[in-house]
Amino acid sequence: MAGRDADVAILGGGHNGLVAATYLAAAGKSVVVLEKNAVVGGAAITEEFHPGFRNSVASYTVSLLSPKVIADLDLAAHGLRVVERPVANFWPLDERRSLVMPYGLAGRQTAIAEFSASDAARLPDYDAALERAAQVLRSLMLETPPNAGGGILEFIQGAKIGGRLLKIDLATKRLLVDLFTKSAASFLEGWFENDHVKAAFAFDGIVGTFASPYTPGTAYVLLHHCFGEVNGKPGVWGHAIGGMGAITQAMARSARARGVDVRTNAAVSRIMHGRGRVTGVQLQSGEIVAARAIAASVAPKLLFTSGMLEGQSADVAGAFRRIETGSGTFRMNVALRALPDFTCRPGVHAQSHHASGIVIGPTLAYLDAAYADARREGWSQKPVIEMLIPSTLDDTLAPPGQHVASLFVQHVAPRLPGDRSWADAREAERFADIVVDEMTRHAPNFRASVIARQVLSPLDLERRFGLPDGDIFHAQLGLGQLFSARPVLGYANYRGPLTGLYFCGAGAHPGGGVTGLPGHNAAREILKDFRRKRL
Repeated sequence: MAGRDADVAILGGGHNGLVAATYLAAAGKSVVVLEKNAVVGGAAITEEFHPGFRNSVASYTVSLLSPKVIADLDLAAHGLRVVERPVANFWPLDERRSLVMPYGLAGRQTAIAEFSASDAARLPDYDAALERAAQVLRSLMLETPPNAGGGILEFIQGAKIGGRLLKIDLATKRLLVDLFTKSAASFLEGWFENDHVKAAFAFDGIVGTFASPYTPGTAYVLLHHCFGEVNGKPGVWGHAIGGMGAITQAMARSARARGVDVRTNAAVSRIMHGRGRVTGVQLQSGEIVAARAIAASVAPKLLFTSGMLEGQSADVAGAFRRIETGSGTFRMNVALRALPDFTCRPGVHAQSHHASGIVIGPTLAYLDAAYADARREGWSQKPVIEMLIPSTLDDTLAPPGQHVASLFVQHVAPRLPGDRSWADAREAERFADIVVDEMTRHAPNFRASVIARQVLSPLDLERRFGLPDGDIFHAQLGLGQLFSARPVLGYANYRGPLTGLYFCGAGAHPGGGVTGLPGHNAAREILKDFRRKRL
């Protein structure tokens, strides 16, 4: 059965797919977005999970979304509004003490000084060092990585980037080597003395990463989470009114306004190709959509493990199937009768810490033990939790006087040991009980306040959103899977092993998070190939 033809077919209607589609359509290309689910947005969607209670289902906070993408797609005109958290993060430490990290250097120094005057004094130099490193990497975020074996044009591109990097001062080069190779714990040991302070910074080094803070490479993950801004304010975290789905719905409206055909319930069964180039896709319904180019917003690994792309050499297929995935992530959304009443900061009336990122992870040893537990037993007995209560900032999400909370939890193993499996829904419910118990240890009213909950194991995240092993970044952010090695060496310039096949999702440079940058960059390369008559 033949369907409508297009210049470009986008596989997956996640945020990067929508971004790529919009840029391509703005350049005059006919574009169709094919999303398997009933709503576009991928992992960035909002839904009602209990009558009267709505929340972001998987992704859950705003900071990394590119200001360029926001402006180019005119997302504000299409309904996007992002508000800032009043406080960055809040760490309950024990029954009496907490660390509340505000924005701004002076406020953060004051908060840290309660634990270490020396650490507070070192904070300006630490911030400056991370900003130096971030500036270097920001300059690469919009670049197409040089592709190994890609010919003279790739050599010239690599030489240009290499020339810029050679001009960096020696101290910054040393800093970058440390960040790319060291563990978060090792990197932070060189800066701070207090364990609570180190744990607060190390948390960003394990977010979306199935690793201990002592695992080499987690220092880069820490840096990856430092690029963000909200409403032009660097380092600020925010909330999209209406949840994360408000971002992707604004993107979908922007795409449609430029003529993109956005289709839901349109699962792709296979990529069609012949003589080394793509010719279109076949949907599970049997419909065929012919296309000169195909851009996969889905995880690159998934193309080769799902049977969607066949006929590749064993070497190529093997490289993609070996992409390391698994972020150790478990997601929960809960409907609450009342706000949590923390013993270290009592009160159930909304305060600034209720609207912050509430993190359970008081020490490096705690973060390390959570990972060790999950490696050994399948999940952490004392999990690392980041809880947001977006209804403190957004009254569209819950009935008056009640609330919704997002719990981003680590660590869980992508596959449970022994004969246990996430396919058994009881396993997810057992771990959800552990999470609730841990929150209740810090806020005794929490369990009694829970009206309903939605739980998503790594397998749920994979089945529903196409995240291999539940990996929120589509592929781990290790040194072997960054820049010219993302998704795999030889295919880093957004082009796949077939002419006309492209990668435009989080599995491509610069990686995961709700940024829109892989979609932006891939669209640029696709348009180059159209101009060069390669398609």
